[in-house]
Amino acid sequence: MTNPKIVLITGASQGIGRACAVAFAQAGHKVVLVARSADKLDALAATAPDRMVARPCDVSDPEEVDALFAAIRDRFGRLDVAFNNAGLGLPATEIADISWQDWRRVASVNLDGAFLIARGAYAMMRAQDPKGGRIINNGSISAHVPRVGSVPYTATKHAITGLTRTLSLDGRKHNIACGQIDIGNAASEMTEAFTKGVPQADGSLRAEPVMDVQHVADSVLHMASLPLQANVQFMTVMATAMPYVGRG
Repeated sequence: MTNPKIVLITGASQGIGRACAVAFAQAGHKVVLVARSADKLDALAATAPDRMVARPCDVSDPEEVDALFAAIRDRFGRLDVAFNNAGLGLPATEIADISWQDWRRVASVNLDGAFLIARGAYAMMRAQDPKGGRIINNGSISAHVPRVGSVPYTATKHAITGLTRTLSLDGRKHNIACGQIDIGNAASEMTEAFTKGVPQADGSLRAEPVMDVQHVADSVLHMASLPLQANVQFMTVMATAMPYVGRG
């Protein structure tokens, strides 16, 4: 590759983030791996030490995120792509039974963390020379329609769409593109339950189709491969037969 990019991926220790990190590294890019699990990140980075750098970080902690971007700046001097992927959810629970602590736990990662990573990436991309870059947010199918009992996850993912749209608008003058990938039922640790039974809108519990997570990695890699004059604003990639259009 003649023009490798510096790529930041959050939630890189497993699932979608891990698959994307491997795809970017195999394509010749330099990948900064971010998650809270240092052991998992180190093990992944060891598979391609010339292209992957492990950087444990709690994305919901402003000081840790500031230190993350300072480390990227010191080591690479710039940042070309940030994949805002870290996220978590809860088992299906009605709002009356969700504790404040669980609400804040989901919101702190899915929304506070997305804001902090986007803020740091935007600031770095605006200041570097040549300025510009690309931020890709993981919105999820739940950025469009909810699952039963998913208030914290769905509310935060709807908010990600607002973040994406505003960054797209604000970033124009700085050559910063922002797009969103909305993913449905990619096979990973987080979606293992889909093949066993998921609560449906009619009250039933049914297994749902899943797709290989590699399809997500290929999609994110495509979004990042475009020149900054072009942008995939929103992409939905999902298991074809999962309940989404007309969900419930």
